[in-house]
Amino acid sequence: MRGGVLHVDTAATWRGGQNQVLLTARGMTARGTSAAIACRARGELETRAGAAGAAVVPLPFRGDLWPPAILALARLVRRERPGALLLHDPHAVSAGLIAARLAGRVPLVAVRRVDFPLRGRFSRAKYAACDRVIVVSRAIGAVVERGGVLPARLRLVYEGVPDRAPAPGGREALEALGVPPGVPVVGNVAALTGHKDHATLVEAMALLRPRFPETRLVIAGEGELRPALEALVRERGVLDRVVFAGFRHDLDRLLPAFSVFCLSSRLEGLGTSLLDAMAFGLPVVATAAGGIPEAVEDGVTGRLAPPRDPGALAAALADLLGDEDRRRACGAAGRRRFLERFTAHHMVDETLRVLEEVA
Repeated sequence: MRGGVLHVDTAATWRGGQNQVLLTARGMTARGTSAAIACRARGELETRAGAAGAAVVPLPFRGDLWPPAILALARLVRRERPGALLLHDPHAVSAGLIAARLAGRVPLVAVRRVDFPLRGRFSRAKYAACDRVIVVSRAIGAVVERGGVLPARLRLVYEGVPDRAPAPGGREALEALGVPPGVPVVGNVAALTGHKDHATLVEAMALLRPRFPETRLVIAGEGELRPALEALVRERGVLDRVVFAGFRHDLDRLLPAFSVFCLSSRLEGLGTSLLDAMAFGLPVVATAAGGIPEAVEDGVTGRLAPPRDPGALAAALADLLGDEDRRRACGAAGRRRFLERFTAHHMVDETLRVLEEVA
């Protein structure tokens, strides 16, 4: 891959960021740019990228600044001489920065997908040292700039997902989860972690129940907060209205069967699950957190509510659940917005333009 792009991602699990890595690498290869993925050995990305036919190099990543991984990455860079390293997560930025110094100068492009502040001197310094920092929303760009990265080095490249036809059998998949035929369904796809704030969504569902008693909430995702959320569901009396679907491999079936897609995050870089929902023409209700308002236009493609406000979120959901024509109009507008700005095709092309700058 001499002169090509080496993607570096250290995560063990599969989330939206890892999907973006694979989409970007495959898109580059399809355009004639050599691309390989250095990722955690025995992690989900290694498995899925290999199955997809991508060039994969497993490395012993393990947390931040793990010497065996850094040395292995340095040897890989020295041997393959890529034209640039595309560093997809904070640990990858650490490893890539040091490996590039050990192996010889190679352009570094970091990707920042979360709107968490850059905390600590080293975190700020490592992003500032990269030739470019790709941010996936303007909201993240503002956070990174406050962390000390020069505005001239920042590049906005929105995340993207493939445009594809929905897989058949969505209602059957919902019925297999215990959802009765014909009832309205609020769908959520997100890891069960604190910043996704499913608790506010559960509280909103409890508030909705008197007006929309048949509506179900289907949460697709896993995480450490599942026991606490299940307890909250019992406490709020919506045990028969909330379904924890777990980690799913059939989202292209489930998503199109939802009546409304909802993301209740209190922190969010952009939210690729939102983009999937927009691709399928779903109306979206979400919080106005991070980069979400850059994808969801309130009153046009869906509704926005303040973060951590169950009442406002319930009101926004009720606004769409009670008006089928408005749901249809918002879904169509979201689909148009997706095609204009948030396809994987756009994302790959714009990422390549950033890499051309540093090459």
